[in-house]
Amino acid sequence: MKKLALLLCCVFALQLASAQEHGIINNSESPYVKLKSVDMGDCVWTDGFWAEKFDVAKNSMLPYMESLLTGDTGHALNNFKIAAGLKEGKHKGMRWHDGDFYKFMEAYMYMYAQTKDAEILKKLDGWISIIEQAMLEDGYLQTQIQLNDKVNRYENRKYHEMYNTGHLLTSACIHYRITGQKNFLDLAVRHADLLYTLFMPEDKHFGRFGFNQTQIMGCVELYRTVGDAKYLKLAEKFINNRGQYKVEETPETQGYPIGDMVQETTPLREEDEAVGHAVLALYYYAGAADVYAETGEKALIDALDRLWYNVTQQKMYVTGALGQTHYGASSNRQLIEEGFLDAYTMPNTHAYNETCANICNSMFSKRMLDIKGESKYADIMELVVYNSGLSGISLEGKDYYYANPLRMINGTIDYDKMVTEFPERQPYLDCFCCPPNLVRTVCKLSGWAYSKPANGIAVNLYGGNKLNTTLLDGSKLELEQVTKYPWEGRVDITINKAKKAAFDVMVRIPNWAEGTKVLVNGKDAGVAVEAGKFATIKRAWKKGDVLTVDMPMDVRYVEGNTLIEEARNQVAIKRGPIVYCVESPDLPKDAKIMDIYLSSDKDFKPVYKKDLLSGVTSIETEVLVRKNNNDADMYKMVSKPEFEVVKSQLVPVYSWSNRGRAEMTVFMPIIWK
Repeated sequence: MKKLALLLCCVFALQLASAQEHGIINNSESPYVKLKSVDMGDCVWTDGFWAEKFDVAKNSMLPYMESLLTGDTGHALNNFKIAAGLKEGKHKGMRWHDGDFYKFMEAYMYMYAQTKDAEILKKLDGWISIIEQAMLEDGYLQTQIQLNDKVNRYENRKYHEMYNTGHLLTSACIHYRITGQKNFLDLAVRHADLLYTLFMPEDKHFGRFGFNQTQIMGCVELYRTVGDAKYLKLAEKFINNRGQYKVEETPETQGYPIGDMVQETTPLREEDEAVGHAVLALYYYAGAADVYAETGEKALIDALDRLWYNVTQQKMYVTGALGQTHYGASSNRQLIEEGFLDAYTMPNTHAYNETCANICNSMFSKRMLDIKGESKYADIMELVVYNSGLSGISLEGKDYYYANPLRMINGTIDYDKMVTEFPERQPYLDCFCCPPNLVRTVCKLSGWAYSKPANGIAVNLYGGNKLNTTLLDGSKLELEQVTKYPWEGRVDITINKAKKAAFDVMVRIPNWAEGTKVLVNGKDAGVAVEAGKFATIKRAWKKGDVLTVDMPMDVRYVEGNTLIEEARNQVAIKRGPIVYCVESPDLPKDAKIMDIYLSSDKDFKPVYKKDLLSGVTSIETEVLVRKNNNDADMYKMVSKPEFEVVKSQLVPVYSWSNRGRAEMTVFMPIIWK
């Protein structure tokens, strides 16, 4: 009997371990993480905002993106076919286009986790077969190099080989966790083994190569997936290499900015400021957070704490967007692109805010949430996904923005000179990194909605959903969330199945939600409720128990720090997690966006309008339109301006530019009365 009992315990332990290894971030065995991932597919959107966005992803975003990337417009699959000898032709697309395709595949994997659609698996298997045929015998796979006779592998880092590698490794790990198939994972292992032989030894040429840091996250996820510690060591090696070598122009670096642009001036463990290309920086920080989750190195987390503060409290827009400029200089006066300026330097019209950077902001904060277990990180996640993330794609899911300014004024930018900025959303972007990044985020967001603390469940994001998961002790938990959030502030969470012993339910109280009430079965839960923190309710939960989080949804003025000159004497409008803007379709025909003022004595009336912008709560109000404001001269004498009061409405910033070409602004001057 003892042997049988031992055997049963072993079987149970194996089943429990298996049940905890299917998270988007597989931190089930990570020793320095307070909140563990739920398995992909455990949470399914059922109704409301994110269920609607998920349906758009299923019915529009993914099919349309597939038509682009597997056809002649995007040409991404064609590149793999040509490299595999299945098609004649030349490489087309940016040098990081392989990575775009891996992200697109990953989005389909998250869709499969919820829908279990067999047709998705069939498509994935077909694409993986082509990728396998394109991979060289030693594991090398980079179509932009393989189809270019004039360039050798790992010759120059401007070809973004490391970026493509990271997305290959991550996508393959996700595929294995969801499907249990190893056809893609085996390719990732072959590729990573090649990387280890080249990049693990000390070598100046390879030491400065890993500048676009998705490969760090990819290596850590591969370690977590197959258990080989050499991949974790390789990830740590890429971190250690930054700042180790003299920053100078060499044949390996020509054609792309060096130094701060690629985070190689200062070693990460000594850094206290986010510099350079915003996407490169945030991928780097997210990868370092993954490494910390496994090693617990204090110098790493100390640096990440400093950087997270600098990013979110000194260089982030009110929408959660990052990357203040397209072209500029770091605080060390080094050339940078698509990146960070000095603290509190926050232009509105010329704000760059690449969609990828905004999404990376949420990715970094998600990892910090897991590590620290603190609500403030989920606040950033939520801010991004509702605002600067969704603003990158049209409501129907087929047109995109790469840059996301906070103000659009007709005639101020010469778009013919721009590479990635456009006056209207585009059906295809030559630089296509952002669209699949955003779509995969929409598809995987249910996997971020909950986390597992030591004894219970944490509610990170609100939305109509059902959760069917296994807690860390192996017990089953089923609950259902019913809400009209973000348009209304009440959330009802019903327990449908739970263990008999007491456990924690942690509910996030957003940092804007002062005055929130937490109830159990209609009565005060009797726990501390503080905006910006988790409220923890520990009790022996029973089937049918209803936990209610009731958040006030007042319309709020938001002003910037006094050091943000571009926002002085202006305010933004926020209601719940949604940042609002005024858009020219809601103004008189000849009104200019820069002539719009708010007045503090005008009321705000939130009204849900199902036929406006796919269904939004707009804020009806009266605005002031400045009359006879002649901007012909750079400076002019002025007396007291005259204003006309007009009825208007504010709309969510994510929904702008869906009614034709328009002007828009988030920050508006206000007259206080």
